[in-house]
Amino acid sequence: MYKILLVEDDEIISKSIKQHLGNWNFEVVIAQDFRNITKEFNECNAHIVLLDLILPFYDGFYWCKEIRKISNVPIVFISSASDNMNIVMAVNMGGDDFIPKPFNVSVLLAKIQAILRRTYDMPSGISILEHKGIILNLNDFTLSYRDKSMELTKNEFRILETLLVNKGKIVSRDALMMKLWQDDNYVEENTLTVNVTRLRKKLEDFGVDDFIKTKVGSGYIIEL
Repeated sequence: MYKILLVEDDEIISKSIKQHLGNWNFEVVIAQDFRNITKEFNECNAHIVLLDLILPFYDGFYWCKEIRKISNVPIVFISSASDNMNIVMAVNMGGDDFIPKPFNVSVLLAKIQAILRRTYDMPSGISILEHKGIILNLNDFTLSYRDKSMELTKNEFRILETLLVNKGKIVSRDALMMKLWQDDNYVEENTLTVNVTRLRKKLEDFGVDDFIKTKVGSGYIIEL
């Protein structure tokens, strides 16, 4: 089980994050002594730190700098103070990522999983695919973006999963048709076009346009 030190002084936010990440088998330790976060970090032995920027006594930049003196543990800033200057400073101080508030907890989960995989060779039993804020949950066929979520049909899910796994690459119509034939039921070629159209419409309902691009004569692509 991976351990997370959460440095967040808003109790409602911290409890919500702890509950959600706990559901995914993460142990979340909420910092209590905002005068001495370094001590909390040393006692926690965390694999990753979630660090708010605006805190009592000292800000997140200060604590990031202090932690960096003793550890290379991944640090993710979570803050509503998300102007470009703060994001640049967070990276320069040694932060690994910056997630603006308010955020979808599914986005937070996807970011944490990605960082842990890179840092600790976390097993690739991926439960979420994420790209540009779009979250595909592989466990329950749901599509999320910011504070919205909706269910996908089996075919819509298979199409989006294949495109996300191969993002940056053109996926041929034949490859997608094979994906739709997984359960050995015959699928007409027009079914692919219909499902891509419906999938695009659902993304547009989230306010995300042109997420899936058509490459005439080749197939479809989600660009990097």
